[in-house]
Amino acid sequence: MFLEIRSGYAHKYELLRSYVQIVMHEAMKIQPPNTFYQPFNASERISTLFLELLELQFPIDAPSQTLKLKTANEFALQLNIHTNTLNRALKESTGKTTTEWIAGRIVNEAKALLQFSNWDISEVAYSLGFEHPSNFIIFFKKQTGKTPLQLRKEFGSASV
Repeated sequence: MFLEIRSGYAHKYELLRSYVQIVMHEAMKIQPPNTFYQPFNASERISTLFLELLELQFPIDAPSQTLKLKTANEFALQLNIHTNTLNRALKESTGKTTTEWIAGRIVNEAKALLQFSNWDISEVAYSLGFEHPSNFIIFFKKQTGKTPLQLRKEFGSASV
């Protein structure tokens, strides 16, 4: 990994992220199955399934890759439950709404892409499911209090 970071390879940050993911998955395979979290009730089971489905969409590795599930309704359809059931289960077991979970995860991925990729703002926006960069900028600023460009400058990225 040290050799990769010092290399001139244009996609070295994506490669490093992949290496870290491989290490994480190898560590999870070592963990005995009986120590995995077991839900106690239906709300926790639904919440666990939702969070797994949400995480399966990440990380975004290429500008052409886009999120398939972006709304509470799309997740509920995928889980074969009603949207209200999903919202109620998440609120009961996590204290957050479906929309808060989705928005939070999109913001976290946006921050990672802004920090570790050289994609322009419109590529980041498109890959996160926004048809127009202006909608992404408004969403991002509402969630973080900063524009994507301001955050990228804080990270010290040279390309915008």
